Amino acid sequence: MDLKLAVFDFDSTLMDGETIDFFAKELGIEEKVSRITEEAMAGRLDFFESLMQRVKLLEGLDYALVEKISHSLPYMPGAKEIIDALHVKGIKVVCFSGGFRVATGYAKEQLGFDADFSNVLHQKDGKLTGLLGGDMMFGYSKGDMLQRIQSLMGITTAQTLVCGDGANDLSMFAYADTRVAFCAKEILKKEANVIIEEKNLMKIMEYLDA
Repeated sequence: MDLKLAVFDFDSTLMDGETIDFFAKELGIEEKVSRITEEAMAGRLDFFESLMQRVKLLEGLDYALVEKISHSLPYMPGAKEIIDALHVKGIKVVCFSGGFRVATGYAKEQLGFDADFSNVLHQKDGKLTGLLGGDMMFGYSKGDMLQRIQSLMGITTAQTLVCGDGANDLSMFAYADTRVAFCAKEILKKEANVIIEEKNLMKIMEYLDA
C-alpha cells in the first residue's frame, strides 16, 4: 500500500469527545449542544446550520476559558502513536475538523501532525461573539479540501487514507481508497472499508501492515 497522505477528523477521532461540548458545559448547556451535535453527526441535520446554532449558544463565554479548555482536552488512545507510526512510513498526516483552531492548533503541537484545517471562533473584548469562520464550515468542506491537497501533493485516492466518525466525514470518504470509520455513526460505517470499534487508533496499523 503506497500511502502518502492520512487525514484524521479531530472531535471523537483524534480527541476523545466533542470540543464544543466541553465549552458548553461551562455554560450549563452541554445537553442542549450535544443533542444538536448528535443529530448533525448522524446526518439528520445540515452541518453548517447545526454548527451556527451551536456556536451561537456559546456567546459570552470567556475566550481565556476557551483556550484553557482547548489545552486540556483528552486525546484518543493511540493518537500520538499512530501519527508517529505513519510519519515513520513517510506519510503526511493532516487534521480536518468541523471544530475549532484553538483546539486543533494546540493538538498539532502535542500530537505532531503536519497541518490542521478547522474553524475560528470569533471573539471580541475577550468574549465569544457567537460567530465563526474558517475552512470546515460545510458538509462538503472536508472532501473539497482533500481534493485540493491531493492536487497540491500530486497524489491519488489510492495513496490517501481518511479516518473519521460522523456524517461530515462522508465528503472526504469519496476521495480516499482507505476509509476508516472509527467508533463511528452508522451513516459513515456504510461507506467505510475499515471499521474500528475499539477506542485505540493504533488498530489502524493492523490493516496497513497486513
